[in-house]
Amino acid sequence: MITTAEAPHDCPLCPRLVAYRESNMRAHPDWFNGPAPSFGSENARLLIVGLAPGVTGANRTGRPFTGDFAGDLLYSTIEKFKFSKGKFDARPDDGLQLVDAMITNAVRCVPPQNKPTPLEEQTCRPYLVNRINALPNLKVILALGRIAHDNILSTFGATKARNPFGHKSSHELKPGLRLFDSYHCSRYNTNTGRLTTEMFHAVFADIRKYLDPQ
Repeated sequence: MITTAEAPHDCPLCPRLVAYRESNMRAHPDWFNGPAPSFGSENARLLIVGLAPGVTGANRTGRPFTGDFAGDLLYSTIEKFKFSKGKFDARPDDGLQLVDAMITNAVRCVPPQNKPTPLEEQTCRPYLVNRINALPNLKVILALGRIAHDNILSTFGATKARNPFGHKSSHELKPGLRLFDSYHCSRYNTNTGRLTTEMFHAVFADIRKYLDPQ
């Protein structure tokens, strides 16, 4: 039974992900090559949930959304809406600190082609459950993409039919805890125009207004 919010570096639970991790270790022994730990404040009111580490992002650096394109938009937006202090420099020792926020992933290990299987999502889900339960001040969860959204719903036993994913949508998970949705801030989504900077900022504006109504 998984009782912790963070996976051990040598987590053995998903054979395909273990094999991929070991392959990356052989090719890049200086990379992190393990389940990416959550990053941020244990007093966070906002939890941002991505899908899984990128192979040259968190799998390389050991910090969520650090070292790949998605992190550039995410961390600049976090700074704009005052959820961080310090400067993001795409490396885990840049001194950046999150304020009132934490970032994690639904699946902690990098999957081949950035696509975890449903079984891998289910196997890793206790870490997400424990991460959520370990945040005593949590008020908002932001899902980056449909798969993160679906995994969050599963942790609360909520249905997709009653809580459909949609950019800038929000859903009550339980009294005092709300789920907000955004398209994932991936290079593909931004290059194709599916997600613009303005669209991403609009979601964070909604979150900030919800947390700190004026």
